[in-house]
Amino acid sequence: MNYLDFEKPLAEIEGKAEELRALARANPQMTVEKEAEALDRKAETLLKDLYKSLSPWQKCLVARHPDRPHCRDYIEALFRDWMPLAGDRNFAEDAAVMGGLARFNDAPVVVIGHEKGHDTRTRIERNFGMARPEGYRKAMRLMELAHRFRLPVITLVDTPGAYPGKGAEERGQAEAIARCTQKCLEIGVPLVAVIIGEGGSGGAVAFATANRVAMLEHAIYSVISPEGCASILWKDAEKMKEAAEALRLTAQDLQKLGVIDRIVKEPVGGAQRGRRETIEAVGRAIEVMLKELVGRKPETLVRDRRQKFLDMGSKGLAA
Repeated sequence: MNYLDFEKPLAEIEGKAEELRALARANPQMTVEKEAEALDRKAETLLKDLYKSLSPWQKCLVARHPDRPHCRDYIEALFRDWMPLAGDRNFAEDAAVMGGLARFNDAPVVVIGHEKGHDTRTRIERNFGMARPEGYRKAMRLMELAHRFRLPVITLVDTPGAYPGKGAEERGQAEAIARCTQKCLEIGVPLVAVIIGEGGSGGAVAFATANRVAMLEHAIYSVISPEGCASILWKDAEKMKEAAEALRLTAQDLQKLGVIDRIVKEPVGGAQRGRRETIEAVGRAIEVMLKELVGRKPETLVRDRRQKFLDMGSKGLAA
């Protein structure tokens, strides 16, 4: 288990419990189970207390935890007959974006998501979930395919933001993000999005301009990272905690603002401590959101989706 900074007291208690059990394994004559169980109870109570009132910055750390389930994990667990589709038919394949055809509850769907990777090799291969222009153009191609064959689209968002490299900018990164967002607004099929970790900047909006947007309890969704915001406003990236507070990037704040529609509860200790339960909860949320949309006319889906985001702007101006 990888422990976050604010989980250090928990790491010490769980470490002591494991040490006792290791001693008992080495020396069967020792009876330490009562002491170990007492430490387990203490750790469980501390874990609940820690996650009961996380600060926005702590939620950022949880959302970025490397052991959280990623896009690939959700696809493998929730969908069957997965058929990945690659390339943007223009420049290249982008491994940071997974996309393809699948079945969800026996119904055909198109699934698109950011994939960060699970170890050093795959993280480099996936570019840490930061898509290049070809990734967004691949997503547009798949959305157009879904529109043509009347297939619902499910997106799984988990990215620090779009890749800011020189090559990406030369190939039209901003234009690709804008057109992908526009494509989300145009397709006449149900479109549901789930923020499963980080929802960073326009790179996330390009996948999350949906009829229904759900967000995991400890995920984040913001126009800029706290570090980037702090660098711009205070000229000091170390003020990221203050920036996280000001950005109102938590699921709880965003639901109040009307930016997302539902919060998917995570197990105590975050998705990284209950991967299967989290994936199952996301599956139930997707099922509910799709049921609300399937059967509606294409023009109704497009109109309602556009109005949803226009209303956000109106509320912001009124505030």
